[in-house]
Amino acid sequence: MAHQAISQDTLWEKVAKSIEFIPAEYSSRVQPESVAREMLRCESVEIDRLVDAGLPFEERSGVRHFDANDLYNLGMYSNKGNTQPELAFRMLFRFAGRPVDALLREKSWDFKVQLECVDCAGVAPWHFEAPDVARYGGRAEVATTPQPSSGSAEYAATITTTGARTPIVSPVLRQLTQDYLDAGYRWQMIPVPMQADYQLVHSLGATSCIAASLFLAERFRSAGYRAEAKRGWFCGVLGGALDLPHACVEVEDDDGAVRTVDIAKSQLAARLSADTADFQELCLGSVYNKVIPSTASGNASFGHHECGSQTPAQVRADIRSAR
Repeated sequence: MAHQAISQDTLWEKVAKSIEFIPAEYSSRVQPESVAREMLRCESVEIDRLVDAGLPFEERSGVRHFDANDLYNLGMYSNKGNTQPELAFRMLFRFAGRPVDALLREKSWDFKVQLECVDCAGVAPWHFEAPDVARYGGRAEVATTPQPSSGSAEYAATITTTGARTPIVSPVLRQLTQDYLDAGYRWQMIPVPMQADYQLVHSLGATSCIAASLFLAERFRSAGYRAEAKRGWFCGVLGGALDLPHACVEVEDDDGAVRTVDIAKSQLAARLSADTADFQELCLGSVYNKVIPSTASGNASFGHHECGSQTPAQVRADIRSAR
């Protein structure tokens, strides 16, 4: 048993060295040690070891608190097989190893967004970057839109998405995309504000959905193509319970058609499973029914409240497969 404990400690030390912890200016250390132990399926002695290896924390009332992204990344790269992040992402990407035809059919979603203005200064209009599915063959049946109010508002709709095989035509765009995939950036969970600082993210050797899309869009523009990173929502994530940021690149291809490059999902699928080659290729130009694009650009918020509060509005999506 003593040998097993030493082996496990050594494992966590290596994992801690293999990831980039969230810098202090972007970190939110609010998860107590009990949550850390549960997420990572480990004991207090192993948390001690992680702290010794550099895991940042803040101590309040005698309890250590950690950033949720740091905990997710430790779990994802632990190779333990039983941490919450590993189990969640394995479940999330089960679809990526199946025939991709199912991703090209029409699919309807019950789509709800709650907008919250925490330090609200009074009744005012809301601005919400709504789903933008019609351009890709989808449709939206809107039930509720945000009305002028204080504190909170809601958007609700039934969103129907579909997919289409439209692989990248341009050899230049395909090569730039492959160069990015070959560069060795490591996918990590990163706070949205830090993702917008995509130069910092990549300088750390890391990548993420929004950061990757902003970075690649810049590369495409430098090669003479019209390209923009756009935000949206990735659907069907643990029954709507996990609100993952999503972004892709929209680029005008050599034939004049606008194609989407979902670079981070291609990376993540490759990291999670060896049998996802067809899905990875689908991410390079095609559209699929598990993504709802929005009108928001890659580093913009999904919404804000015009009350004058200096605190950004919180936007929380709940997206479930429609019955």
